[in-house]
Amino acid sequence: MKILKIAFWILWRVWFYVLMAIPILIMLPFLLISIVSEKGYPYFFKMARIWAKFILFGMGFYYTVKREQKLIKGKSYMIVANHTSMTDIMLMLALIKNPFVFVGKKELVKIPLFGFFYKRTCILVDRNSSRSKNEVFKRAQSRLNQGLSICIFPEGGVPDDESILLDEFKDGAFRLAIDHQIPIVPIVFADNKERFSYTFLSGSPGRMRARILPFIETKDLTIDHRKELRDQVRTIIYNGLIDFQK
Repeated sequence: MKILKIAFWILWRVWFYVLMAIPILIMLPFLLISIVSEKGYPYFFKMARIWAKFILFGMGFYYTVKREQKLIKGKSYMIVANHTSMTDIMLMLALIKNPFVFVGKKELVKIPLFGFFYKRTCILVDRNSSRSKNEVFKRAQSRLNQGLSICIFPEGGVPDDESILLDEFKDGAFRLAIDHQIPIVPIVFADNKERFSYTFLSGSPGRMRARILPFIETKDLTIDHRKELRDQVRTIIYNGLIDFQK
């Protein structure tokens, strides 16, 4: 029985990367056209949402979401969520219709096909370089000025210790939100770690629950409030995770 489980996990993980490639290959000409200039990003984003849903359903995942507040079309937001799985990217794209740009780690560039478009459409950060962090801030500001939203997983990565429910948050997302006076959208992903964690021999098809919590306004806040805001958002997401566990 154990051998069958291991065989399933290996084939299932390989299937995940096959699913990542199939829609990219099908939509390749349109994807390439959409990344020629930054003006084409909204069209790229629509195709990215199709790609994300294709992977989720192809892996046997189905998602449910409770929206306690809805995003307004054409408005910019700072979208933040807990981070436990590569499927966080797909689920975020499936849930949010407003075009947004991910701020993500540069290591994902190495994934064939996906990495090519990831590098050209996302804001990449090298967590070991202070210069890279400054560049991230400038690029995020530019995207917000274009009327897009930004999505950041404020833990800065997935904790190596999977027993950690929610890691400490970095300041970047909250500094940007205050600078641009845009609302923060806290989102809780309840099951992504169980469904598809970074542990290779683990996971299973099934439900992915999400909750979009009431937005947190940053109007009239200053940069001096960023740590207080960071801790407030982390507490809200942490409590949301605890509620799901109950």
